[in-house]
Amino acid sequence: MFLHTVLACCFLASSHAAAPPYAIPPVTELNIVNRVIAPDGFARSATLAGGIFPGPLIKAQKNDNFSINVVNQLRDKTMPLSTSVHWHGIRQNKTNWADGTSFVSQCPIPSNQSFLHQFSAYNQTGTYWYHSHFSTQYCDGLRGPLVIYDPEDPHKDLYDVDDENTVITISDWYHDPSTMLNQIVGAVPNNSTLINGLGRYPGGPMSPLSVINVERGKRYRFRVIGLSCDPSFNFTIDGHTMTIIEADGVETVPQTVDSLPVYAGQRYSVVVHADQPVDNYWVRALSNLPNQTFAGGLNQAILRYIGAPNEDPTSSQRAFNLRFNEAKLASLTNTPAPGIPEIGKADININFVSSNVNGRFLMNNVSYHNPPTPILLQMLSGAQHPSDLLPSGSVYELPPNKVVEITIPESGAPGGPHPMHLHGHNFAVVRVAGNSTANFVNPIWRDTVSMGLSGDNVTIRFVTDNAGPWFFHW
Repeated sequence: MFLHTVLACCFLASSHAAAPPYAIPPVTELNIVNRVIAPDGFARSATLAGGIFPGPLIKAQKNDNFSINVVNQLRDKTMPLSTSVHWHGIRQNKTNWADGTSFVSQCPIPSNQSFLHQFSAYNQTGTYWYHSHFSTQYCDGLRGPLVIYDPEDPHKDLYDVDDENTVITISDWYHDPSTMLNQIVGAVPNNSTLINGLGRYPGGPMSPLSVINVERGKRYRFRVIGLSCDPSFNFTIDGHTMTIIEADGVETVPQTVDSLPVYAGQRYSVVVHADQPVDNYWVRALSNLPNQTFAGGLNQAILRYIGAPNEDPTSSQRAFNLRFNEAKLASLTNTPAPGIPEIGKADININFVSSNVNGRFLMNNVSYHNPPTPILLQMLSGAQHPSDLLPSGSVYELPPNKVVEITIPESGAPGGPHPMHLHGHNFAVVRVAGNSTANFVNPIWRDTVSMGLSGDNVTIRFVTDNAGPWFFHW
């Protein structure tokens, strides 16, 4: 088994009820096209799944088989014409080739060509997403939700409504194409925040905002998905608390919060009880970038009770008394971390030190570069040892069925906190950001975790039980 590691910077009015997300089944064709859209009032050509942003909701049931033919119909030469699509959080057990990761598991899909992804997500349920995994292309719009529903959900008694209308996507949006943004050394601030594909930008028009409709007295399972390229968001709903019941496809012990940090690639299910007076309430997603504001409807959507007037809310944000604490987040199945319960005592222990040199991010002093041939194809072509694989210094060999511990000391990388995502596996977060105490007894298991701030030393563990080359990156 090979673990491929990379630290790659992705950058790196009136309102109306948004239509429910367009849903497609797990056996489908996904056309990747260029189209001019104006989600925040500024028109630009974008790269889109199904011609919409966010892309259509891929809606599956537990143990469904997936057969998704990704068809590249891109024409706009101001943006990348090749593509690939990664199914973020789907472990791809025995189907590494279908992971959708350019230069790791496959070649990019050229224009006018297609790639058929066939895989199962056996025993996986919960909230996921898909996005381009070619360069920084998904910042041009190729990103969308994927949900695997569980008819025997252990938390089903906690909510009344869970459907297309309760999927909430949070994303950054850029007015310039990714090819231009890639030329910038340093911070690349987004122009706007979109919630369910709508938002406003400073100085722009009073563009319509997304409206999430609720009926007083009902309990809603909101599936909150971080579709971000770069910033993280603090997600809140004025006047309402949220009870976390899932993180990255893993059911959790319920934890009630009034604010929820959502990093790029992370997903949460939260139960919200519509128990307030009939009215309109602001839904807020404030990014971690400087100089953010809610003025004029920026970084917001609307929670609208049935019977409330069709107007912007006048609600205010309260002080946070139930802040999210990842150290208290626990898996419902009470699954302990694998291996000896002591830091540094796994079968394999890897320390990844991130750094930044002249705007380029490095892991253990190595900057990732795409290899000329995808890693999987190099292996299938007869590479005998990881040292034979390109890119040199970015491929780590891991023997099968061993416990691996990875520590990620944060040294203050610009733009942080940054998330780290591992393909092909869930991992136990035995030491979370902002906490120096390890938890081997009942840690949260997930696939995307924040590295935290300078001085943090986030530590994860997983078992090498799914052979193949897998990305580890942010």
